[in-house]
Amino acid sequence: MRVEGGLPVVSVVGRPNVGKSTLFNRILGRREAIVEERPGVTRDRKAIEAEWLGRHFQIVDTGGWMPSGDELDDKVSAQSEKAIGDSDLIVLVVDGTTGITEEDARIASILRRSDIPVLLAVNKIDTALRDHDIWEFVSLGLGDPMGVSALHSRNTGDLLDLIIGILPDDQGHDAEGHQIEDESEEDQISGVAIVGRPNVGKSTLFNRLIGDDRSVVHDMPGTTRDAIDTVVETELGPLRFIDTAGMRRKARVDDDTEYYSNLRALRAIDKADVALLVIDASEGVTSQDQRLAERVDAAGCPIVILMNKWELVSQEQKDELMYQVGQRLHFLGESPVLRISALSGRGVHRLVPALEAAIDAYETRVPTRKVNDVIQLAQSSQPAPHGGRVLYATQGATHPPTFTLFTNKEIPASYVRYLERRLREEFDLGATPIKIRLRRRG
Repeated sequence: MRVEGGLPVVSVVGRPNVGKSTLFNRILGRREAIVEERPGVTRDRKAIEAEWLGRHFQIVDTGGWMPSGDELDDKVSAQSEKAIGDSDLIVLVVDGTTGITEEDARIASILRRSDIPVLLAVNKIDTALRDHDIWEFVSLGLGDPMGVSALHSRNTGDLLDLIIGILPDDQGHDAEGHQIEDESEEDQISGVAIVGRPNVGKSTLFNRLIGDDRSVVHDMPGTTRDAIDTVVETELGPLRFIDTAGMRRKARVDDDTEYYSNLRALRAIDKADVALLVIDASEGVTSQDQRLAERVDAAGCPIVILMNKWELVSQEQKDELMYQVGQRLHFLGESPVLRISALSGRGVHRLVPALEAAIDAYETRVPTRKVNDVIQLAQSSQPAPHGGRVLYATQGATHPPTFTLFTNKEIPASYVRYLERRLREEFDLGATPIKIRLRRRG
């Protein structure tokens, strides 16, 4: 199966803690997946475009595959099995320092019954002195194993040579591997980041929006470790939904894995065109929700507030919740507030119209003449104090709308807020952030 851009798909699978994410990062040449020396860190599928010798393909990192386990293990394993079904090639990673395990044998048995080509990568073969350790893995029945060290980059180039030799032609690219499609098309897809505290229902909402159990959903906080994104066709055209890890305040981030999860979530927010702030209605608007909203707002990203699990609260609690939104999230201004249930789907249909309004406002570009007309009318209605005046105004950028005002002297902040409000009202900018830059002339 092919994903975005018609690229072939290579999935890296294996039991937990054999070095899949390290190999994934090595192939990409940068740290995208979170890596830590303990099993279970990777739980969701993560797909990113990779390139080797001019050939482009999608590389997919998966969670540790446990053919049997607890409920969370089963869900993580289901993600690996789904990745296999979507793949043109499988790279099965095993640990050369431990030898064949029962889990390795069971995974290999499943892969032998599939029609998908498999490469067997024996990881942690750090030196030539350990090359003999790979040959016991021949008994898995998946062809000749290749010894690699993802950590030290040993033989990973040879592995990539094998990968591109097996993959089908990558449609959508020319003979030299360059994309035929205009690269700006990818940039034009609006990004929607789903953010919130741990365990408020972000991944449940993500899965409902994309129509696929892409992110692992479990009632244990912290299940999503990486930012996972998928492009979905909607009535607005393609939208990129990004499921982020639940973010806690810095004082409660107690290990490296959670630190990097938060870092990726913040990076996703900075790149997004709009953020869905998911709040657990059964717990109310917490101080942590407030701090997260401030962080998203500071990134210049418009916000749609989602009160999830709305069906769990009484009418009296609902009234209190809306009061909390007004008090604790007042700085978000006119941001829409939707009452939904990600689990049942109730109210989720109202999300796309709200996104359309937010994205349209975020991308608004106003002709210079109209900007100056509004500014001059605003100044006529209420002049700035102490003889201050805006001589000329223009919109310099979008994402968010950014206006530059050229003035004869310093303008008080209160008056700048007045002008911002008039611009917002006249151009129907709703809740989108606006940037005002002042330039003094004369």
